[in-house]
Amino acid sequence: MRPIWPTAAILLVAVGAAWSGKSLHSSIDGLRTLGPYALLVAAAAVSMWFNRERAFVLSISLLAAFAARHLLPGPLTSLAAATLVPVNALIALVLPERSARLARSWRWHALIALEAALVFVAQKNLDFEGLDEHLLLRSQPSPPLLARLAFAAAFAAAVWRGWPHYTPLDIGFGGALASFFIACGWIDQPGVFALFTAAAAAMLVVAVLQESHRMAFRDALTGLPNRRALEDQLRALVPPYAVAMIDIDHFKKFNDQYGHDIGDQVLRLVAARLAEVGGGGRAFRYGGEEFTVLFRGAELADMLPHLEATRAAVQAYKMRVRGEDRPKDKKQGSKRRTAKLDLDRTDLMLSVTVSIGAAEPGRRLKTPAEVVKGADEALYRAKDRGRNQVSR
Repeated sequence: MRPIWPTAAILLVAVGAAWSGKSLHSSIDGLRTLGPYALLVAAAAVSMWFNRERAFVLSISLLAAFAARHLLPGPLTSLAAATLVPVNALIALVLPERSARLARSWRWHALIALEAALVFVAQKNLDFEGLDEHLLLRSQPSPPLLARLAFAAAFAAAVWRGWPHYTPLDIGFGGALASFFIACGWIDQPGVFALFTAAAAAMLVVAVLQESHRMAFRDALTGLPNRRALEDQLRALVPPYAVAMIDIDHFKKFNDQYGHDIGDQVLRLVAARLAEVGGGGRAFRYGGEEFTVLFRGAELADMLPHLEATRAAVQAYKMRVRGEDRPKDKKQGSKRRTAKLDLDRTDLMLSVTVSIGAAEPGRRLKTPAEVVKGADEALYRAKDRGRNQVSR
């Protein structure tokens, strides 16, 4: 739930500002126009810098819509802004994520330039009063039904794209769409429209930065915080605390025998068990097949039972490895599981064990770095004594 709070906070601030109805002082009234432009340009720049294509597409679409509404006001421009932004977002969500760098982003620039040209020509040549007779294009209620359908499709695509593990960028993208939908509901009120468009841009900036931080401090394979995150935590540690180092027994031999795909499954299995460790412990992937669990504000003696329970949970978990004769087709595999032939399957049931070493600060181990080294020494003692045990 943590990635939701920044997006929700930005939206609540925008709602509160709109609800209060207070206008800016005359000396800074220009911020109502320049502020959204600055945030939209910043969102596009940050998205391109961190190579986030979907956020970049939504940013430049919002920028084009806000500029068109500001420079070329009119009912047709309002309809186009409310419809084309979610349409562009929907296209970006359906297509696979690619580079947002200039070498590849020219297609999006060309699309938005084409849309702007068509809106300009239509604004000069079409009679909107005739278009307003159509159910999908009626300006009231605002936004028109066509725009509402486009927003619904884009928001559904955003939910589908992120399901079931929503990243900060998924949440920020959906929040920006929701904020701009609210903006389009008051598109004839420049102040409210500018406020919620700026909020959408701010959501994208924060989401891209959150996502980049998450990738820098989280291991992609296991989903656990990585060694960089651990070192960040160690710098702020004060006693009492305890550190445990965990290593998968015979992992290299296991990896060589069954392959790297099975090895990755083992790493994820162990990570999942470590993530559930009791005692308030927090698990990190230290590197390779080695993990760390950090217990803040805890004595080692009180944490040893939790480490022993985690060791036993890893040992008890049985992992099925697909046999070479097992059908790869899901339907055939399902039929075989219910047939008598299932008794002759060559699938293997494998289990792994871990060795654990733990330490806490004391006379010999004073700094967090020394405690980690002490836990590593205890880990090697556990291995020397036969593995699959906890040592201190």
